[in-house]
Amino acid sequence: MKTKIKFHKPPSKNFTYEFTDFKKDVVQIWIWNHQYLDYRNGAPIRSVWGFYHRKKQEFYSPINSKTIGSVVSFEETTPYSAMIPKNLGVLAFLK
Repeated sequence: MKTKIKFHKPPSKNFTYEFTDFKKDVVQIWIWNHQYLDYRNGAPIRSVWGFYHRKKQEFYSPINSKTIGSVVSFEETTPYSAMIPKNLGVLAFLK
């Protein structure tokens, strides 16, 4: 099922996104890094960016590639991940 999702632009030319069906109404969003890395013999690396629920139109952070986490605001996500840092350490004092 095709769904139009308002989404980030890839962070650089070495990155792309892939949207795959995960469950009936959930899309799994992958970020691919196409930069050459020796330990992968040139194969691209993919990581789960997060999940999107079509009917609820909500983004979810990932626990791992097979487990959906909590709802996140799209504005708080980055082009690299839907995971929101809980403890910003020193950065918390700069606000």
